[in-house]
This record gives sequence, structure tokens and C-alpha cells, in this order.
Amino acid sequence: MPTELEELVSFLHSPQPAVVQIALDNLVGYSQSAHQQVFAYDNYTAITDLKNLSKSNSSTMVQQSITILANLCDDLIMRNLIVEDDDYLKYLCTQIINLKNVNCDLMCILLTNLAKNDNITKVLEFEIEKFDDEQKKHFSSTKIIDCLMDCFVKGYDRNLNKYANFDYLAYFFADLSRYTQGRSYFVTPQSYDNVVPLSKLLVFTEKYDAKIRREGVCSTIKNSLFDTNSHMRLLEDEQINLLPFILLPLAGPGEGIDEEDMFELPDELQLLPEDKQREPLNGVIAIHLESILLLCTTRQGREYLRNKSVYAIIKELHKDNNNEQVVDLCDRVVQMLKRDEAPVDAADEESDEEDDKIVEIL
Repeated sequence: MPTELEELVSFLHSPQPAVVQIALDNLVGYSQSAHQQVFAYDNYTAITDLKNLSKSNSSTMVQQSITILANLCDDLIMRNLIVEDDDYLKYLCTQIINLKNVNCDLMCILLTNLAKNDNITKVLEFEIEKFDDEQKKHFSSTKIIDCLMDCFVKGYDRNLNKYANFDYLAYFFADLSRYTQGRSYFVTPQSYDNVVPLSKLLVFTEKYDAKIRREGVCSTIKNSLFDTNSHMRLLEDEQINLLPFILLPLAGPGEGIDEEDMFELPDELQLLPEDKQREPLNGVIAIHLESILLLCTTRQGREYLRNKSVYAIIKELHKDNNNEQVVDLCDRVVQMLKRDEAPVDAADEESDEEDDKIVEIL
């Protein structure tokens, strides 16, 4: 005999909308607790029911079913049942770029929660079949990943969709960049606009009123830097100009920097105003420092950072911050930048053992 909760779960595929609505009203709370396993009843039929309900015409039903699905992603089996359904994954992405979708941000959260499964890279292959008139104004590429990027970059102030700010796509991008295919996308110019996608995200590294955006973007930068072959292009291409966007969050007003070092810094970091704000979260500072360590994995990268007086910024940060993780990472950066290099013909241009100590996050 099914328990009372299991019976409630079975009502999710009732032909009567009123019964389904009552079931949803009561089940949302159970999706976040030890009672999650009730959704496994009857061979996980509830997952199929919830995916179907998330496509309904009722905004409330969509909201509740998406909320439950997002919460159930804590469970590996349930998460896999959602993300490995390619048709549903494509539907979810398509709805996120539906600029009239009132549940868009919830769907961004669900997409982010699904990104722990490597099937998420299928998103890179999806194409939009048809744009409506509003979408045609804003999207130039039929690739869904390009449209998601446009939503994130252009829609942060609710200009695209008045119901959504797309912030959680930052975490989605961070997770996508953990995979080789994802990294390749972020560091490769795209055919529809000839722009490197990562360069579109850089402006958000100092958006201090948007914690989720900053965290996700700085993690996307860091994960993308595991592609060491792209380092010098990301640093030297003026259309990308990566380094200032990593250093500015680490920099204070700069009053302690020697004049000689000051004018070797990238232009964006010279003569900073007295009210220059440093990144307020030590966790985000740590991620930027790990990005610098990744840029130190080749001799060419280390020499570039030395020539740009990166040490001067790190020295001031170390002086003003007593967080154990930040201090340790600062010390490691200093060791990389201040150490003596082997003669060029004996140098290992691939990587240093320091890289082994850095792990991807998010």
C-alpha cells in the first residue's frame, strides 16, 4: 500500500488539473527535505510528470514543478533523469530564451543545477528552430548557447525580459567551463559575431551589487584558463584584454605602489581613485588569485605578468588582507613571479607543478 505522501505524488499525473494543483501545493516543501525520496515512488514516475507539468499553460504549475525539479537535483538519479532527457534539456533552454517567460530565472536555476552532469555539454549543440518577432530583435545566432550568452550580457537589468535578470546563468557558465567542450566555446571566437564569448563576461568582475554574477563569471574565467594554449591570446589580444579584469577586483586605491611599478601596470590600474573598492568577498578574491596562478603555468605567462607589475598589486593585497586562504595564494603567486627562471633552452614550457594544486570550482 502506498503511503499518504506516495499517493500524493501519484496525483501528479491525474487528468484533473485541480487535483494536480493540490498535489503540487503540498509537495513543493517535500522536495527540499529528507522526504525527497518520495519522488522515487513508482519507478520515478513523478520526474516525468513534473517535466510534463513544467510545460503547462499554468504559470503557477510551471513555477511549482520547476522549483521541485531544481530541488531534486540534489539526488543523482533524479538529476540524471532530467538532464539526460535531451528533448527536455532543449525545451528548458528554449524557454529561458523566451523573452516573455515569467519563470525564466527559476529555469536558469534548474539549468545550473543540471550542469553537474556531463550531458550538459549537449547545450553547445542545440539550435533554435524558429525565433518570434521579439527574439529576432535581440538574437543573431541560432545556437542556443549564443542566445543564452546574449541573455546574460544584455538582460542583466531586465531589459530583455522584465521578469528575469539571468544572473544564475553565471553559475551555469562556470560549470560548463569545467568541461573541455565548454572551455573551447568560451575561448574561441564565434562565427556569428567573431567575438570570444569570455570577453563578453569580463565587465561583470566588478559588478559589486551582483554577487551571483561576479562569482560565476570569475569561476568561468578561472576554469577557461585550464586551456593553457589560449593564455597569451587572452592576455595580448586588445579586444579581450583579460588581465585588468582579473587585477582590478584585487586592487585598492594603490597609494602604496611605487611610481616605477605604477606605470608598468596595465593602463586600467594606473592612478586609481582614492575610493577604489576592492572585491569584498575573500572567496572571490581567492578565485582571481587562482586564475593568476594558472596564468603562471607557462614561462611566457609569468614573464608577461612580471612585465605588467602584477607583483605590486599582489603585495598590496597581501598587506591589507589577513584571510588565511588569500594570504596563502598571494604567497604562491609571489613565489611564481619572483623565482629565478631556468635558462630558456631548459625551461619546461608546458606547466609547473603548481598547477596540480589548483582545482576547478563550482
